[in-house]
Amino acid sequence: MNGDDGAPAALPDRPEVDWTDPECPVARTLDLVGDRWSLLVIRDAMDGARAFTEFQRRTGIARNILADRLRKLTAHGLLTQRTASSGRRQEYVLTDAGRALFPVILTLRQWGEHHAFAPGEPRSALVDADGTPVPAFTPTTGDGTDLTAETTHVRRP
Repeated sequence: MNGDDGAPAALPDRPEVDWTDPECPVARTLDLVGDRWSLLVIRDAMDGARAFTEFQRRTGIARNILADRLRKLTAHGLLTQRTASSGRRQEYVLTDAGRALFPVILTLRQWGEHHAFAPGEPRSALVDADGTPVPAFTPTTGDGTDLTAETTHVRRP
């Protein structure tokens, strides 16, 4: 969606984005979170990371890059800053939009489990509150039929 001057429109209360493909939701999502550091910050926030130093320790990311990603994720409404309970520092927490990326992170994780590890190679596991491994995530139609690239298509405006 473009503004009156033909430039890409900003998200409400968020900075302007130079959209790669303005009509494609996949491209817009990648414009907002499509680098590995952003998704790893989101992943770690989902796993309880809150402090700058905690994100840095978990990811190994350089301080300047982490500061940039945290700034962008906050500016685009995926994270918000608040004062920590100690009152001595700021912490980052996921917004509803950030939490809504859970199925994306889950799908990337499960793809990696099947395609990025050799059989028997050690890896982390995602488990539910009872410690049970999370089952495979498969998109389905309303009647339960699996959706695939072969059974869907994009309708363009």
